[in-house]
Amino acid sequence: MAMGKIGPMLGLLLTRPADFRTLVQFYLFHELKRDITSQQEHPTSGWDRATMRCCWSFLDLTSRSFAAVIKELDGDLARTICIYYLDDMTIPDGVKQPLLRSFHEKTVTPGWNFTESGPNEKDRQLLVEYSSVVEEVNLLKPEYKAIILDICAKMEVGMADYAHKAVTTGLVYLETVAEYDLYCHYVAGLVGEGLTRIWSASGKEVPWLCEELELANSMGLLLQKTNIIRDFREDVEERRFFWPKEIWAKYGFEEMKDLYEKGDVEHATWIQSGMILDALRHACDSLDYLRLLKNQSVFVFCAVPVCMAMATLALCFMNPEMFQRNIKIRKAEAVRLILRSTNPREVALIFREYAREIHAKAKPQDPNFLKISVMCCKIEQWYEQHYPSFVILGENGVVYDPSDKRTAVAKSEEKKRLNSPQSGPEIFPWELATYIVGAFVLVFGLSGGVIYTVLKVYGNE
Repeated sequence: MAMGKIGPMLGLLLTRPADFRTLVQFYLFHELKRDITSQQEHPTSGWDRATMRCCWSFLDLTSRSFAAVIKELDGDLARTICIYYLDDMTIPDGVKQPLLRSFHEKTVTPGWNFTESGPNEKDRQLLVEYSSVVEEVNLLKPEYKAIILDICAKMEVGMADYAHKAVTTGLVYLETVAEYDLYCHYVAGLVGEGLTRIWSASGKEVPWLCEELELANSMGLLLQKTNIIRDFREDVEERRFFWPKEIWAKYGFEEMKDLYEKGDVEHATWIQSGMILDALRHACDSLDYLRLLKNQSVFVFCAVPVCMAMATLALCFMNPEMFQRNIKIRKAEAVRLILRSTNPREVALIFREYAREIHAKAKPQDPNFLKISVMCCKIEQWYEQHYPSFVILGENGVVYDPSDKRTAVAKSEEKKRLNSPQSGPEIFPWELATYIVGAFVLVFGLSGGVIYTVLKVYGNE
């Protein structure tokens, strides 16, 4: 453990001993699934090439925590997704429009780079050295390359339209929830679509997964909307307005900064609950998507961010601190989610826990109270439908919770099934054959009788 972490860790030991234990256990015992720098991983990670090492370093700068999840993807998926995530948007509109609308072509143009990003842009260096990304894109498998360029072409059109609208009309706000959904689709839903198509193309997931684009888009929207909610204060101060006016322009709020400047905390938290309610409508779709995944590394890659999104929504809900500063879930809580997000049942349980936490904090005077309650109940219902809580997976197999009324029903059904006559597969086909033969005999008999009667009556005429 680095020396710089000892002070904060000692403070954590005194204030949150449970968190301290979790972090120590993680640092000491958590093993990486793969090391992309090791020689045996070079064929799939590309670490032996200077251009790919450059791409990995840029990914670390973009998001170190997310980079760690990407690096644990199986085989060449890690390298492919690393390249897929490298991107930039802060360029003057006159330059941005032609550049954005042809970016998918620039991405495969050898030697191309861009040096006109804003000097304070954190990803500026990425575009300065973008030729390294171009070289790696051109080394991808054709099927991966085609998917990435197709998504890039779709995304660049949508983002260029929004950027141009803001510059030419002076409209800096998203007006409706539908417009908000469309914006999130361009910046995150399309990412989910591309990832899903890559999973299928890799052969690590079923071929038809690439058709589940509605679920993939919905999970992307859950992640993007959570980030937009959490980053409210930072975005407003930098004049990035993503909350739709349809939700926030109420109770006398005329500008988004009014939510924290006016001091009307109650109404501000009602607006906040409306935004979280809108994000929660994507929760069940995300669970449906995760249940379709079969590859463990792909599942963890998708599950960890959405679990953290649910934790973030629970943290932000009815929390006035969100309007004053950026708030994040504690590092120990993030570690616990990483360790738990290993299978669909556990992820669904995590969703249910945070849904209950949100519901417990909901206030009856909030106009969204009933809708929030219904949305939380939908998550609860999803969990019970797919993983009934009275069924317990023990060391000796499946057992039932004796305190749950459904246990008596389940045991009664099992008893009936055990006591019922066995009908093996060899019996049923014979019974079916008997019915079919009897039906044919009956039909032919009736037909013969009708023909005989007709001939008998009308044959002499």
